[in-house]
Amino acid sequence: MNLINMDKAFNQHIFQTQQGVEAVPQNENIASWVLQLICVLYPERAECFFSSPEDIEKKFANLEKELVVLFNSTKACDGCDNLNKAKQFFNAIPDLYRVLNTDIDAILSGDPAARTRFEIIRAYPGFYAISFYRIAHALYHLDIPVLPRIITEYAHSKTGIDIHPAAQIGEHFFIDHGTGIVIGETCFIGDHVKLYQGVTLGALSVDKSMISVKRHPTVEDHVIIYSGATILGGDTVIGHHSIIGGNVWLTRSIQPYSTVYHKGDVEVVAQTKY
Repeated sequence: MNLINMDKAFNQHIFQTQQGVEAVPQNENIASWVLQLICVLYPERAECFFSSPEDIEKKFANLEKELVVLFNSTKACDGCDNLNKAKQFFNAIPDLYRVLNTDIDAILSGDPAARTRFEIIRAYPGFYAISFYRIAHALYHLDIPVLPRIITEYAHSKTGIDIHPAAQIGEHFFIDHGTGIVIGETCFIGDHVKLYQGVTLGALSVDKSMISVKRHPTVEDHVIIYSGATILGGDTVIGHHSIIGGNVWLTRSIQPYSTVYHKGDVEVVAQTKY
């Protein structure tokens, strides 16, 4: 086969693969919709100011229509009522806003460097990633495919914080610094949890047969996990009010009120009972 014929065959192959690809809006368009929604909720993000409550109502209505277009463009599910799914999402916006405000409060009360809510909303990558995650998670629970993952991966590309949209994360969630954090699909994180940079909440092993198995850890309420810690396994439970030190490697459960740290090459677990 000469070069010209080989190129034709290759081009034909690429053309055929394109015909079978599901049409999905550009990632930037999907992210733009998310940013518009966040901007309405938090005008500190940019110039999103309205002259009346009625104008805000109109903006929400337009965003709902745009969400329906996104759903239809990604074939959200055959036979589903995408209008109803979009309405369900926007009906839940007040509670989404409430939960996001608990995350802001957690950062403001827990970070000595945080001076104002404005600073957190505008500048903190942790809040950026959390807000994208919470929107994606709400869409995930409406059984919307593709979009939730695109949304969280967009935030991942901007912040270095990788949160799977299916992960379950409670209120008052605080990500400090954040770069390199990984939170896996089947993670469960309780309320008032604080994570520092480089924390991995991952699977102990990776195999496609585990698709329906809980592979990632459970982190109970009021836990602090310091930078570089790695916690693996679906059966691993970090008990409430525990502290996991920097660079700790854990593949087993820890009782409540435990402190885990390294002393030389030895992993030390200290427990205080209240």
